[in-house]
Amino acid sequence: MNSACFFRMILCACINICLVYCDNLQDTCPAATAGKQSIFINGLPCKNPASITPSDFKSTKLSSPGDTDNFFRSSTTILTAADFPGLNTLGLSIARTDLDVDGLVVPQSHPRASELLFVNAGVVIAGFVDTNNQLFQKILKEGDVFVLPRGLLHFCLNAGNEPATIFSVLSSQNPGVVSVAGAMFDSDPDMINKLVRKIRSLSSSQIISLENATLFELY
Repeated sequence: MNSACFFRMILCACINICLVYCDNLQDTCPAATAGKQSIFINGLPCKNPASITPSDFKSTKLSSPGDTDNFFRSSTTILTAADFPGLNTLGLSIARTDLDVDGLVVPQSHPRASELLFVNAGVVIAGFVDTNNQLFQKILKEGDVFVLPRGLLHFCLNAGNEPATIFSVLSSQNPGVVSVAGAMFDSDPDMINKLVRKIRSLSSSQIISLENATLFELY
């Protein structure tokens, strides 16, 4: 056996070992978030197993509505492992979005996560645009679920006459957020303001017709 073949065998064995141990090696790993982090790893350090408590796996941070007293009349709170220790190493985050009447979440994407939306109250329009610029959107009512694929531009807006609440599960403990408003409109704030005013001026029938149009046709 020559040295090249031997090297390939060793390399394959190492890759297999890495793949085998990419999942959790223990039942739980609540994040040890106290204190200043001095070691940076792909995730968060685990607590000492002896100090894990049931409280690590419960959070009440999404139990109250967010503050929608802003220009977009919306609020989104995302809980990651840094805020909810029990999520560490599970590849999950959770979020709550509150939409006042005429509220909207401007187009954004999560580069590291897909998102599953569950409408808890109200009526909303949610949609995403794929890499072929094809729009997929639906009107969602209480109890409906909608999936937003990883990394794709998506949005939602209140299509009803009462506040709406959405709960989400994201497939990463640190999904990230890239906002079109921040990436494109910071140099021209009036552009996003015009888009929002246009959306809010639509009648109920016009909002329903959005199912067959793109959000960007509004501008």
